[in-house]
This record gives sequence, structure tokens and C-alpha cells, in this order.
Amino acid sequence: MHIHHLEEWQHSHDFLVDRHSAERKTQIVTALTLVTMIGEIVAGTIFGSMALLADGWHMATHLAAFGITLFAYQYARSHANNPKYTFGTGKVSTLGGFASAVALAVVACVMVVESIGRLLQPEAIQFNEAIIVAVIGLVVNLVSALLLEDHHDHAHEHHDRDHAHEHHKHHDHNLRAAYFHVLADALTSILAILALFAGKFLGWIWMDAAMGAIGAMVISKWSYNLLRETSGLLLDGAIDKQTKLDIIHQIEQDADNRVVDLHVWYLSEDHLAATISLVTHYPQEPEYYKTLLAPISALSHVLVEVNPCKGEPCIEVASSNL
Repeated sequence: MHIHHLEEWQHSHDFLVDRHSAERKTQIVTALTLVTMIGEIVAGTIFGSMALLADGWHMATHLAAFGITLFAYQYARSHANNPKYTFGTGKVSTLGGFASAVALAVVACVMVVESIGRLLQPEAIQFNEAIIVAVIGLVVNLVSALLLEDHHDHAHEHHDRDHAHEHHKHHDHNLRAAYFHVLADALTSILAILALFAGKFLGWIWMDAAMGAIGAMVISKWSYNLLRETSGLLLDGAIDKQTKLDIIHQIEQDADNRVVDLHVWYLSEDHLAATISLVTHYPQEPEYYKTLLAPISALSHVLVEVNPCKGEPCIEVASSNL
């Protein structure tokens, strides 16, 4: 029976869910979105503006997406050390981003349907009042975007400073999804204001429908990009070639080590795991090879298999197909 403490060799995964600042800002943005949504729906109903109603109702889908974002942060934090998650809950944030990207796609579809409806059944609009409410909504959306953008930029700078050697970077997709939802709100507010001005001064009622279609196309593009990024991480998609080459170089520059099998994947947006099998005439403890990989700071969980080479030291061992 082993009587020694094992903590020295055990891994903790709670570092994968350090998103407290992003969570707080998302809570603020969620509250602002809720207030704006209610105001636009009430104003759109009173003043007869389909543009305001559409903006208000599709903000409800963004509100649901923010709920997903907050749930992902809280769930990841509370289950960070749950043993049923083999590598921690780092991917919960990515899953939240994926779900929010789906919600963005739904928003785009709803906007297309609403645009067709406005084109077929135009209604009388109290332009002055509707424009005022739309401008207020835009201001709230821009403030929300600045809140989330400030955190995103700070995270980006911090990531670049600590991982300058890396060639492929990911960020908090959960926060990025929330940011895209806020941008979508701001975009639809701008389009609603343009449509209202066009209707008021030029009589171009059809602009309401045209702006809705344009907004739907832009939001669809955001949704597609986010779905592509998050699905790759969720399915343990291939890591960029340069990161693999960096790992191989760090191992093979020492002694006559040769990497014969390598698997690298993301535990979260900016933390990697790797399993490495190597052959050498001068085998060391696994911890020695982990030390060689220290310059690649994104590697948070590494398993190393060391195979002694039985041939003569002068014989070069060929690497397998990685």
C-alpha cells in the first residue's frame, strides 16, 4: 500500500475557468439589455414602429444568449474540480459560445421573416418617438459593447504577453459570443434608425425591410465564423502545425530524443494538453521532458511516454507520421 502523499503529481484544472471579470461585465450587459428590450417593445407597440418591435423582440434572443453565457461561467466554476470531467470544465465556455452562435443564427432567420412581413404589411409609424427610443437603444448597446470589448482587448494583450511564442491563439468564445450579440443589437438599432429617417423624410417605407435583410446577412456571417471556431475546439480539432513543430523541436534538441507519437488538443480556448511518446538512448524521468517543454506555456497538461532505444546510439531513429 502506498503511504506517501500524491499531491505533488496530481493536476488541478481550476485554472481553466478564471473568467470572473468577464462574468461580472456580462451580468451588467444582461441587465442593460433587459431594460432596453422592454423599453423598445413597449415603445414599438405604442408608436406603431415595426422596426422598434423587431429590434426589441430579437433582443430577447440575445438576452437568452447572455443567460447561456452566464450559466456557462457559473457551471464551469462550480464544477472545476468535479472528477467526472477528465480535463476540467475549460470547454464549457466554448460550448456556451457555440450555443450562443446558434442563437445568433436564429436571430438572423427571425430578422429575415420580420423583414418580409414589414414589406408585405407596412404600418403607420410615429417616427419622432420611435427614433428617440431607437437612439437610446443604440447608446445602451454601444456602452455594452465597450464594456465587453475592453475586457476582450485586455485579455488579448495579456495573452500576447504570456504566449508570444505561440502561432495560433484562441480567446474566450463565451465572451466573444456575448460581444457579437451586443454588436448585433447595435447594428439592428443603427439600421432601425436609418429606416425610420428614410421613412420620415423620404417616404421610403421599404427601407425597413431592406435594412432588416442587410442586418440578417451580417449577423449570419458572425454566427458562421463563431460556429466554425467553437465546433473545431469542441471536437478536438487539429492544432496548428507550428505548435506541434515547437513541441517536437523542444524534445528533439536534447540528446538523441525522437518523438514517435504526438497528440495535442485544447482543454480550453488558451490551454493545451499533449501526450508524447519518444524514443531515446538516454532515457530520463518524464518530468525531465516536461521541463524541456516549459517555454511552451500554453501546455497545461502533459503526459510523456519514454521508450529506451535498444539499438546502437549512432543509429538514427526515424520519427513516425505525426
